[in-house]
Amino acid sequence: MATDIKDTVQAVEAAAVVRLLPGRPRLLALGEPTHGEETLLELRNELFRQLVEQEGYRTIAIESDCMRGLVVDDYVTMGTGTLDDVMEHGFSHPDLGLGASAANRELVRWMRAFNEGRPPSERLRFAGFDGPLEITGAESPRQALTALHGYLSAQVDADLLPCTAETLDSLLGADDRWTDSAAMMDPSQSVGQSAEADRLRLLADDLVALLDAQAPHLPATTSRDDNDRARLYGRTATGLLRYHHWMADTSPARMTWLCALRDLMMAHNLLALADRGPTLIHAHNSHLQREKSTMQMWQGPVQWWSAGALVSARLGEGYAFVATALGTLRHRGVDTPPPDTVEGLLYTLPEDRCVVDAPRLAAALGDTQPAARVSPYYGYAPFDPAHLTASDGIVFVKDVPTHVFPELGH
Repeated sequence: MATDIKDTVQAVEAAAVVRLLPGRPRLLALGEPTHGEETLLELRNELFRQLVEQEGYRTIAIESDCMRGLVVDDYVTMGTGTLDDVMEHGFSHPDLGLGASAANRELVRWMRAFNEGRPPSERLRFAGFDGPLEITGAESPRQALTALHGYLSAQVDADLLPCTAETLDSLLGADDRWTDSAAMMDPSQSVGQSAEADRLRLLADDLVALLDAQAPHLPATTSRDDNDRARLYGRTATGLLRYHHWMADTSPARMTWLCALRDLMMAHNLLALADRGPTLIHAHNSHLQREKSTMQMWQGPVQWWSAGALVSARLGEGYAFVATALGTLRHRGVDTPPPDTVEGLLYTLPEDRCVVDAPRLAAALGDTQPAARVSPYYGYAPFDPAHLTASDGIVFVKDVPTHVFPELGH
C-alpha cells in the first residue's frame, strides 16, 4: 500500500495540479482547512503566480467581501489609491486578519507590479466572492442598492425606474439598524422582515429586472466592467435583503437558511467570474467542496450545500476542487496525525509538501476506509476521508511552521 500511495503524489507545482484535471476548468478552487495561516497563503500565492505565467490565468478570487474586493481590483488594475489604504479597506473579516496578512499584501503588490504597463486584456484581476457578511451579522444593503440605482439612472429613462434615490434612502434608514450584531442571536432585533425591508426587496428585484431588460442596450453605452459591476450590485443587494429577511426568522430552519444563503451568494459571484476566464479561487475547504457542508451551531448541527457543490452542479468539468490538508499545526495544538487517517497516511511520506491525486489515492486504499481525524482546535477542519473520490486533488502540507514571510516570486 505504501508504494501505491507514493505513486499518487507529485511536487507542489501548478503543472502538477493541472495534470490531475480532465480539462482546463473555468474555475479552479484551492481550499484551506483553517484560516489565518500565512504558510498556506504563501503557497496559494506561488501557485497563482505559476498559473498566471504557465497556464494563462488572469483572476484570483478569495473569501472576502465582494464589494470591498472592488477596491483591490481598482488598485491592481489601475493603481487607484495606495497599498496601505487598499489593505485597510479592501478586505473583510478583520477577525481573520485578511487585510493585515503579509501574504495578502504581497499578493496585491505583486499583481500591481505585474500589471504595470500591460494592456487591459492582459492585466490580472482580483475579486472577493463572499457576501458583505460577518459571523456576527450582515452589512446594510445601502451601498449595493444605491450603486445599482445610480448606474441605471445614468443609462435608462427615468420613467422606467421603479423608485427614486430618495425613496431608497428613506426606506433604508440608518445603517446601524441593519448591522446590529444582536440580531444574529436574537431575530427580534433584525429589521429584515419590516415593512420597509419587504418593500426594498421588491424594489431590488425590479431594479435587477430592469438591468436584465436593458441588456441589449447597455453594452453600447457602458464598458463591460461597469456592466459587470452593476450585476454584482444587483446580486449583492438582493442577496443581502434575502439574508436579512431570514435573520429575522424565528423558525428552526433559520440557521440552515443563513448558511445556505451565504454560500448561494458565493456561488452566484463565482459563476459570474467563470465568464471572465480561468480563475483561481481560494477559500475554506467547506465552501468549495462538492459535498454538503456541516457546522455545529448552538441549536444543533446544520447542513447545507456549499458554493462549490452549487457551482459544480452548473459547470460540471468547468469546476475543479483541490483541497488542502495538513499534518501538524503545533502552535494550535494540532500534533502528529493518527496513522489511520488520510493525514496520517500522507504524513509518512518523505515530502514536506505534495500534490495528491485524490481519486487514485482512494483506489490505492481499496476497501480500507481511513478514519476521520478529530481536531483539538475548533478553527481547523481535518480532511473528511469520505470526500476523497469527490475531490480532484489534495495539496498536503506536512507541518505548518511559525515562519518569516518570503517575497512572492516575480
